[in-house]
Amino acid sequence: MAAGRVTRSPLWLTVLYDPGCAVCRRCRHWLEFQPTYVPLVFLAADDPVARDMFGVLPWLGNELIVSDDLGRCWIGPAAFLMCLWATRDWREWSYRLSGPALVPLAERFFHLVSANRKRLSAVVGEPECDGGACRHRRRMSRR
Repeated sequence: MAAGRVTRSPLWLTVLYDPGCAVCRRCRHWLEFQPTYVPLVFLAADDPVARDMFGVLPWLGNELIVSDDLGRCWIGPAAFLMCLWATRDWREWSYRLSGPALVPLAERFFHLVSANRKRLSAVVGEPECDGGACRHRRRMSRR
């Protein structure tokens, strides 16, 4: 760390996603209903606000992008891990998957999903949403 430089955790994260992709929309809906340590703000990559704020990033609309309130950006697999890091239930996995043993696997998995988004979209379809509330399978309680 540079002398005199203080790094802090983000106060919020902005998740830029492809609104034309059913996989991306489904992931967004899943994330919206996860309890988080850090608030998540979702922004469609084709939104004019996204173009104004992030138009200099050549990956905008082609890759998952996460940005924080300090202007730091994560692209692709790193952005996926940041989304997990923000959640209460998946933060521990973000640390595991970003470790030296599993990061190559996490990167390959993310690239495989990303490269096949259109085919996967046909399989996963749209989330079931009525009146702005989406239904997801509830976790079974552990007893």
